[in-house]
Amino acid sequence: MQSKFSKKYNFLAYLLLSPSIIIVITFLIYPSLESLYLSFFRSTPFGNRQIFVGLENFARLLTSETYWNSLGRSLIFTAITVFISISFSLLLAVLTNKNIRGVKIYKSLLIWPFAFSFAFSGIIWGVLMHPNVGIMSYYIQLLTGFEFNWVNSGSAAFILLIIASSWRMLGYNFIFFIAALQNVSPSLLESAEIDGANPFIKFWKITFPLISPITFFLLIMNTLQVFFLTFGIVDVLTKGGPARATDIVTYKLFRDAFLSMRTGYASAQSIILFVIVAGITIFQFKYAGKKVFYQ
Repeated sequence: MQSKFSKKYNFLAYLLLSPSIIIVITFLIYPSLESLYLSFFRSTPFGNRQIFVGLENFARLLTSETYWNSLGRSLIFTAITVFISISFSLLLAVLTNKNIRGVKIYKSLLIWPFAFSFAFSGIIWGVLMHPNVGIMSYYIQLLTGFEFNWVNSGSAAFILLIIASSWRMLGYNFIFFIAALQNVSPSLLESAEIDGANPFIKFWKITFPLISPITFFLLIMNTLQVFFLTFGIVDVLTKGGPARATDIVTYKLFRDAFLSMRTGYASAQSIILFVIVAGITIFQFKYAGKKVFYQ
């Protein structure tokens, strides 16, 4: 009888999991295998024939100075954006996790950026910081004398992408941090205060270790999202310019695949990108994961 019930529940478990399995196979495993297959071929100019070239696409890619510049730019962009988005989200969550007047309004406003897509975030910040019509660029120039012309300056365009991406991630991170902070036991903080701990010590020695699992989760998720989802911001704002200053790897991959029609070359890029991101994730689990407090 127990075996019958066991088989019945096993069948139910597989049935409930089947939609997720189908989605993963359809949208992750199959495209990955297809990309791996295409990476061994070169397309003719009209895309009507595939020529087997073995590892030639990978060799060309790994010896390409343009690709290494794009990859380095992407790593710097990801590191700065993840650091800013997590740090500011945590700071705002700590500040709003108090009984202050209008705190619910502040929380709602801080969550709003998560409702926007990366592309829409790019449009908002592109207009605000436009050198001719942007209200924020006007006040920056008025107060500092500095002209933030991201249309012509590669450095300014790169900074604008970081600002827009960090702002978009703000609401996502804030939701998790505010939930984590509300689960920290007030009695622990009160005990530390009685022992003479100042607010900084209370946060660093008690609060931060208790929310470290959420921080670690956000570190992983932010890295993945900034690597893969910020394509929309680049596409609507800079299209990799000016002078390829914002040509991150995902946009270069798109340009090679759909504009230059070099599908094999682009597929090789997608495989290398997958390996790099997987390596970064494993590194984070191995080293950052050791500092996570789960009790």
